[in-house]
Amino acid sequence: MAGNSIGQLFRVTTFGESHGPALGGVVDGMPPGMFLCEKDLQHDLDRRRPGRSRYTTQRSEPDCVKILSGVFEGVTTGTSIGLMIENTDQRSQDYSAIKDLYRPGHADYSYEKKYGRRDYRGGGRSSARETAIRVAAGAIAKKYLSQQCGVQIRGFLAKMGHIRCELKDWTQVEKNAFFCPDVDCLKDLDFLMRTLKKAGDSIGAQVTVVVENLPAGLGEPVFDRLDADLAHALMSINAVKGVEIGDGFSVISKRGSENRDEITPTGFKSNHAGGILGGISSGQSVLVHIALKPTSSIMVPGQTVNRRGEAVEIITRGRHDPCVGIRAVPIAEAMMAIVLMDHFLRQRAQCIEVTAPA
Repeated sequence: MAGNSIGQLFRVTTFGESHGPALGGVVDGMPPGMFLCEKDLQHDLDRRRPGRSRYTTQRSEPDCVKILSGVFEGVTTGTSIGLMIENTDQRSQDYSAIKDLYRPGHADYSYEKKYGRRDYRGGGRSSARETAIRVAAGAIAKKYLSQQCGVQIRGFLAKMGHIRCELKDWTQVEKNAFFCPDVDCLKDLDFLMRTLKKAGDSIGAQVTVVVENLPAGLGEPVFDRLDADLAHALMSINAVKGVEIGDGFSVISKRGSENRDEITPTGFKSNHAGGILGGISSGQSVLVHIALKPTSSIMVPGQTVNRRGEAVEIITRGRHDPCVGIRAVPIAEAMMAIVLMDHFLRQRAQCIEVTAPA
């Protein structure tokens, strides 16, 4: 199956299914000489892993990553880094009752139309379980970018349903199960999640990622613009249906005099563009927002058809997230890091001798 890799100089390839024996990946292009061990990757994997709170799927996976290659004596060698995460808590029997049905909102129908067959166990390759390897690869990129130029990549839950979470305190993001920076929203979020679980329903969400200390000059003209590559990477995350850079769709109602980011001798006066101008980073903070649809695996009965084209009613049982936006935070950070790492290496390769104007 094509389309399993992303990046040019820093290239990440993943393989594996939700209910297969393991997930795996290969990271190519990692420069040699950086200290790296499994512990460096495990922190973000623990943030993403299922079963970490009562608000997410209760599939209990430790998500312990193994580095199989590309590291010797604790240091990257410059060769391919092989990664593996074993699946240990599959319950494939949860899906036997719907193996001949097409779940509405899932990839069941489109996968079977494309390949003539599908892995119905948890969605197979289309499952968000695949993103565990992305998070591990993203952690490698995060560490390198941080060490090279102090780049900081942080995400948070910005909205769940009708509840908007303001960026009040970054320190709170890692202190609650919602990745929420606004403690005033926690009770409302808890009530919404408990209501959804009782109803067997789900809700959508918005996740925001902020990148600070990113050097100016990253990105390419036309097709490989930084914002285009970020949108490509973020749209590849399961359930993401929209990506906004900076002010995004709110620019529709603004005038040019309001939206442009004026420049002074001391820097930009605003950041409506989200830190990217003409597809190239401006040195300001990069601001990206993603919209995630409600989980389609719900207990509310719905209409669908089976493989014979007959109309049937479906209820999706098993262990699922009432809101995928919660665990999407570390995944979005990882995809941002992978793209930024790739463009950092591309910029260094082509324009290492460029001196920015005073």
